[in-house]
Amino acid sequence: MKKILAFASVILLSSVSVYAQQRAPLVVVKDETKVVNQLTPAQKHARELSYQMTRDLRLNGYQKARLQAINNDKQAKIVAILQKNNGDSKLIKDQCDAVCKERDKELQTVLSTDQYSSYYGSRREYNEFTMDYKAQTTNDAFVKSVKDPSPVSSKGATIGPARTTVTK
Repeated sequence: MKKILAFASVILLSSVSVYAQQRAPLVVVKDETKVVNQLTPAQKHARELSYQMTRDLRLNGYQKARLQAINNDKQAKIVAILQKNNGDSKLIKDQCDAVCKERDKELQTVLSTDQYSSYYGSRREYNEFTMDYKAQTTNDAFVKSVKDPSPVSSKGATIGPARTTVTK
């Protein structure tokens, strides 16, 4: 009887270990040839504006998604206006103002009355940010840090080439 019980337990344990080995996770090879969805500079600009507006106006998930879509659309139109009318600042301003008015009408349907009144009060800053698009966006802080590096130590000393002194 002891032999049968020992034999049954050995078979049970071996079948469990075989099952556990079969359930091990598979190694997935990452395909690096796929194109990753990267945002254009205009989309990044619209996303930054949307994040700021979401925080300022305290939007919910639905409103945030709608706002992002509206800002992407309007930023694309503004970029097209800037590229089309390069140099004619009066025409650019008039057409960009029309695009911002379109955004106002669309946001009126998405935002609550309190949120829209808060948006309307800050509308000038949002519109200025929208129209302050640069096709070649650069990180100004990075460029400044490369051109004018700050001291490395707290005593104002900088790291430079080592002194070459001859000892006799």
